[in-house]
Amino acid sequence: MRLPTMSSPPSQAAAAAAAYGCCQRLLLASTSMPTKGRSVGARSARLALKLRSSSLPHVRHRSGSSACQAATGTEPEGSGDEEKEKPGDDASSSSVDSVTQETGYAESDSNSDNMTDETVNTEPLNSNDVFQNIDGNGDATAASDAQEKVEVVDVATGSPLPGMKQQFDESVRIPKATIDILKDQVFGFDTFFVTSQEPYEGGILFKGNLRGQPAKSFEKITNRLQNKFGDQYKVFLLINPEDEKPIAVVVPKQTLQPETTAIPEWFAAAAFGVVTIFTLLLRNVPVLQENLLSTFDNLELLKDGVSGALITALIIGVHEIGHIVAARDTGIKLAVPYFVPSWQIGSFGAITRIVNIVRNREDLLKVAAAGPLAGFSLGFVLLLLGFILPPSDGLGLVIDPAVFHESFLLGGLAKLILGDALKEGTQLSINPLVLWAWAGLLINAINSIPAGELDGGRVAFAMWGRKISSRISSFAIGLLGISALFSDVSFYWVVLIFFLQRGPISPLSEEVTEPENSYISIGVAILLFGLLVCLPYPFPFDASQLNDLGFDL
Repeated sequence: MRLPTMSSPPSQAAAAAAAYGCCQRLLLASTSMPTKGRSVGARSARLALKLRSSSLPHVRHRSGSSACQAATGTEPEGSGDEEKEKPGDDASSSSVDSVTQETGYAESDSNSDNMTDETVNTEPLNSNDVFQNIDGNGDATAASDAQEKVEVVDVATGSPLPGMKQQFDESVRIPKATIDILKDQVFGFDTFFVTSQEPYEGGILFKGNLRGQPAKSFEKITNRLQNKFGDQYKVFLLINPEDEKPIAVVVPKQTLQPETTAIPEWFAAAAFGVVTIFTLLLRNVPVLQENLLSTFDNLELLKDGVSGALITALIIGVHEIGHIVAARDTGIKLAVPYFVPSWQIGSFGAITRIVNIVRNREDLLKVAAAGPLAGFSLGFVLLLLGFILPPSDGLGLVIDPAVFHESFLLGGLAKLILGDALKEGTQLSINPLVLWAWAGLLINAINSIPAGELDGGRVAFAMWGRKISSRISSFAIGLLGISALFSDVSFYWVVLIFFLQRGPISPLSEEVTEPENSYISIGVAILLFGLLVCLPYPFPFDASQLNDLGFDL
């Protein structure tokens, strides 16, 4: 608050200075006013201010309606014991910089002369209170016509972070004083120069110009935020989907606490796991698959599916171990995996939530790609062994070669390894390890579809960002919807994605920096490998059939 320059006569300037001095004392003093040479009545002067807990209001003192001016106008003259105010003294102390007060923090700016401003805690009063003036006889005079109007600024309303489940409390807001500190002392010319700000639910969104390397600038910002406010706030460096420019979002950390569930996760995960074991066994007993209702009358037949269930479960387990190992290296916390049962292929894999905030896109790519990479590697090795090794019983499993047309990878390997032995319409005896490994590869491939919060969706998001991955996800779900018209496996998988893992992926702390090229290469290889597993093999195995179609070989 600064006293405007006065060009009035000396008498008027003195009166104005005295009025301003009264105003200043009312703002910075406590609720009681010390006076000299007169008794203070039962009721002392009170200051009417309405302060919201969510934001720090700006108080504007308007000339012509000041209660202090009303008070000085009614003050009796000639009181020798009264404290006199000099215009020069008031002018020298009229520069009162903004005083900010919040829970645990108080900031005050120093002026250019290195003079220290005095900060006095002012008790917030009810807006119905009025300014009261005490005359020389101790009588209180109502000054309703001189009440100050308070301008209250709300600074924290808007939309939540994409994919972030916030436990938002209306009383948790970032005060304006804190926002000023964030702009001036946390962000800066060397990191993120703020040009504008917008309200955000529970926090504030800053637009501006990102300086230097995003990763290093973000590290500086987080360190400054930690030094200023400890763990009170959390900062995100994201990409604005509207203009593809970096934005910074600061929210109170207490609004990002994980939600609790009525049923313990381990109990629900164990129940899903038991059902998945049953479906894995059932999948490897064709007799029971043909008549599901007869399963409970012939439970002893499930033992025939133990070998196949163990191989498929091993591939799924290695997939999850890959996630766990990568998460431990990157500091990402994973929830208990939920294994999803399927009577068609035994299982759809596991749904594993990330319970904390991921640091950057490279860390997300490492964790998301580690599972499919481990599962594909083991499944591919077992698939090759199944083609190469003869059946343990000498007979093996008799199948129709048309089965190999269901997968481009499976059909290509079968044609490459089996050669002329693979003919259309001719029964073929193979090692059952081929089908067991193929089931494990198919489960990994389904989880590698670039859609929603699947492993493939997270890989696509980590490599190409939120906007491009969202479009890829919509396209992939659309293709799955079309294939669901012809395959019950696709139908149930679309349903699971839509209700459980359609996204969006929770925001990362820093989403601007792209992963290294080596990790991007791994991510692309995983998506392509999953595509090879899921796409059908369109070519006939018998070369003579190509001649019949008009192709000369």
